[in-house]
This record gives sequence, C-alpha cells and structure tokens, in this order.
Amino acid sequence: MTDTNSSTHAANTPANTPSNAPSHVAYQVRDRENQKGVWTRIGSAWPHRDGKGFNIQIEAVPLDGRISLRAYEDRTDQPA
Repeated sequence: MTDTNSSTHAANTPANTPSNAPSHVAYQVRDRENQKGVWTRIGSAWPHRDGKGFNIQIEAVPLDGRISLRAYEDRTDQPA
C-alpha cells in the first residue's frame, strides 16, 4: 500500500507532536462475572493536528473483551 500524501502523513505522526506524550491510552478490558474487569494497557493514541482523528499504536490485539480508549493522565507526580 502506497501513501500518496506522505507529507500530511508525516506531519501527523507521534514523533512530530509538540510533547510526544499520547493524548489517550488504549486498554483491553475483559469483564468477569461478579468481579471487576481486568484492564491491560495495549497501546496509545495521538491526535491529528486538524483534530479530526487519531494515530493509534497498538502493541497487542485482543482476541476477546473490548478496547477502551481513555484520556492519558501523567501519574509520575503521584506518591507511590
């Protein structure tokens, strides 16, 4: 597959975003009967400059459950 508009594509890649931090995090959620669901981080998403979409980088594709995309929260400043 050839990208006919590579200059637009390059402008929307995560490496070219101002902070390089994702705006959203992707999780696989597996629901369990009478228990909390199991959330596993599987990827991240960065918004396009025009605000009309996202670049999503997925490290794993779940075979069951669902994918939930949540706003990224930096937790490095929270006490352990």
